[in-house]
Amino acid sequence: MRRYAPDQRIKLLFPLKNNPSLQVKEGEEWHSNYMSIPKEERPLMRTYTLRALRIENNEMDVEFVLHGKNTPVSNWLEQSNPGAFLQIVAPKIDSNDSPINGAEGCEWKPPAQVRQVLLIADETALPAALGILEELSVCDNPPNIQAFFEVPKQEDCINTEQFKFANVFWLPRDVKERYVYGERLLEAVREHVILPASAFIEEQFLAETTSPDGTLWERAENGNQANHFYAWVAAESSAVKNLRRYLLQERHLDRTLINFMAYWAKSPRDSHS
Repeated sequence: MRRYAPDQRIKLLFPLKNNPSLQVKEGEEWHSNYMSIPKEERPLMRTYTLRALRIENNEMDVEFVLHGKNTPVSNWLEQSNPGAFLQIVAPKIDSNDSPINGAEGCEWKPPAQVRQVLLIADETALPAALGILEELSVCDNPPNIQAFFEVPKQEDCINTEQFKFANVFWLPRDVKERYVYGERLLEAVREHVILPASAFIEEQFLAETTSPDGTLWERAENGNQANHFYAWVAAESSAVKNLRRYLLQERHLDRTLINFMAYWAKSPRDSHS
């Protein structure tokens, strides 16, 4: 098991109440094995950020966002005790310390000479975004960061003053008339985002790229290493689409410099937490 980047994705398989001991066969064909299980018996699969990994202690940290009290994951978390069984799908390395099948499961890959970074995240992407700040904080000369973090409540805003190189906008939704989901992100980005002239482009191909489940998922291009700007956007699907439309179509930001990732969708079901 390996953590390649602060936005490292893993999959957790939550057992169902009617079959709590069912295990998916391990190996490279795990997904086929998973899909071969009848749907009514199949463990619930969700994607999360690997917040920390301590291989020497066989420990890992995952932060959860509870979407209500009656969701399957929330129920499992509330009812489980230490020692509860849970399967994990995570990157695995070969003898050359390379990810098997190239499956790194992360998108944070800034150019070596990056000097300005834009981070945009909702509460489900916050563990990854904070991990990015932590990673950059140990650099001798960290880049300047502008970060926009939308969270449900004011009490969800945490202290980020230790990241002196970052200008963090905390955007709780429970203020004034109570904003709808994603509204504060777009509003704040429109009003405050700072983009360098080198990141603009006049003409580009803007068709959306989607993941196998149909959600928006676009990666920055590693070949564009000459620019000093890099951006990482992760939130609910409709919020990401609105931010993409503003940054690419209205501001003409070079699409090759930015990751757009729909971590989850309001419908038909959540895809990432």
